[in-house]
This record gives sequence, C-alpha cells and structure tokens, in this order.
Amino acid sequence: MKKFVIIAFVAVSGLFSVNAMAQAKIAHINAQALVTAMPETAKAETELQTFAKSLEGDGKAMYDEYQKKLAEFNDKAASMTDNMKEIKAKDLQDIQKRIQDYSEASQNKIQEKQAQLLKPIYDKARKAIEDVAKEKGYGYVIDNSNGMLLVSPAGDDILVPVKTKLGIK
Repeated sequence: MKKFVIIAFVAVSGLFSVNAMAQAKIAHINAQALVTAMPETAKAETELQTFAKSLEGDGKAMYDEYQKKLAEFNDKAASMTDNMKEIKAKDLQDIQKRIQDYSEASQNKIQEKQAQLLKPIYDKARKAIEDVAKEKGYGYVIDNSNGMLLVSPAGDDILVPVKTKLGIK
C-alpha cells in the first residue's frame, strides 16, 4: 500500500510539472525593428547628426590650420635652417596630435550622446514589450534582432501588438 501511495504521488507530481512547463509561453520580437519604427528614434538620430556636425566643424578648423601650416612649411623648407625646420616639424606634429586627440574625444562624446538619447527610447520599447507579454501571457520574449532565432512560429511574433500599444503603424 505504501508503494502504491508513493507511485501515485510521483505520477501526480509529474503531471503537474508537465502542465506547469506547458504554461510558460514563449514569444519573439525584432526589438531593433521596433526601435527603428518609433518616431522618437528619428528625432534622436537628427539630434545626434546635428551634434556630430558641430563637433566636425571644430575638427575641420583644426585640420585646415594644419594644412595651412604644412603648405607654408613645404614652401619655405628650402630657405629654413635645420633648427627652424625642427621647430616647424614639431609644431606640425603637435597639431597632428591635437587633431587625433580631438577626433577620439569627439567619437566618445558622440557615443555618450547616442546612449543618452536612445536610453529613454529603449526603456519605452522594453516597457511596451513587457506589457504586451504580460497581457498575452508570455513568460519569455526572445529578441531576434540579431538573426539568431533559428525556428519560431509566426503566431508568437509580438512585434505588431507592441507597435499597436505604442501607437506605431
């Protein structure tokens, strides 16, 4: 009798665990396509391009200064003393270093600005994905933006409901 109770207990608990696993629904979404479709993204990209162009303008001024001094050096190199050539060459190297440092700093500033502009957009998209997943009973949502999702049923793609939730057509 004791064996029968143990076997019945194991069988019943096995049925409940299979039932619990079947309830964990899985969906997928192309989060990058969602973010790209959001109107806030276009505004952020425009703002980022404006910011990058302003930095580029300052860099171009430095580059123009370098080109001017280089042309001047090349024109007058024949009439310069060796000591003067060294000084002018060092000045040109200093300008090159400043241009390189400015370029690296500009890239870092652009990346920081991009992160600052896109964070609220990503947060909004994530919230909408979480809300739709909760509404539709999905336990897991996989991002297939990078193309790594090899098999997925078309019915579990929640891109359209999330776009609808965000008011995107």
